[in-house]
Amino acid sequence: MLLWRSLTSSISWPRPSLLTAASVHRGRIPLYNRLNPCKPIAAGRRAASFAAPQPELVREALFVPPGVAKENVTVGMVLPGSNIVVGPYAGDARIKHADFVKSSSRAKDCPKDDRPEFAVIGRSNVGKSSLINALVRQKDIALTSKKPGKTQLINHFLINKSWYIVDLPGYGFAHASESARMDWSSFTKGYFQNRDTLVAVLLLVDASIPPQQIDLDCANWLGRNNIGMTFVFTKCDKTKGGKGSHPADNIKQFQELIKTCYREPPPWIMTSSVTGLGRDELLLHMSQLRNFWGNNEE
Repeated sequence: MLLWRSLTSSISWPRPSLLTAASVHRGRIPLYNRLNPCKPIAAGRRAASFAAPQPELVREALFVPPGVAKENVTVGMVLPGSNIVVGPYAGDARIKHADFVKSSSRAKDCPKDDRPEFAVIGRSNVGKSSLINALVRQKDIALTSKKPGKTQLINHFLINKSWYIVDLPGYGFAHASESARMDWSSFTKGYFQNRDTLVAVLLLVDASIPPQQIDLDCANWLGRNNIGMTFVFTKCDKTKGGKGSHPADNIKQFQELIKTCYREPPPWIMTSSVTGLGRDELLLHMSQLRNFWGNNEE
């Protein structure tokens, strides 16, 4: 889907702002069911969340999907803890079924069907498996381990019998052999360049630590190859000691470093697999990417 990928991976973008992450927090969202926008929810359930004053909207920092004019965007259209605007392609995002399908050692061995898929990638120990488990609400569907680099294969999980979440091997595991690290590079790049059903990459970035060059390198490679991505900042519930260690500060630093690489801001969202922060919002964002892809197949 070249059109959608160009929207999410355009080179060289205006200066980003952390405004929507720091001030558009959980609760500042229109009165719709976040997983099923077609089903309204009672105003009383969320009334307390709307007591805070509305922040100024910086439209240049937003990811505006197809079907929405930037000048028509309002604060209520922005998903909390993100720069993502909800558009007309957002639909029912509930996950009702999730099943492990297979592990593949080569890209050509991956499932061969027309179902859309989202690839989850990130530095080892960034929390890929934890995020997948949180999204599908199954504790052990994706393997978690205290040892970074445990995922060594391409793992496909079938969601609602209609689309895939794909768990890719983590990169940057310092204790892996040099040959293993090189194998990861060619192995994973081969997947990206040969999957016509790839809707977007969820590039996970650890928000509990300062920006890492390896994450910037991965983002730049995806951008150069016109592969659409969403930055998913993980561990946003954690604050480690030391200056500049707060997740919001680390996210702002990351945005400052990446700002010269994109004409338009890629979508990004704050998450925590511990507290559930960003889960529903991320699934809603994935639904609009998936539905646009499904309606515009070439």
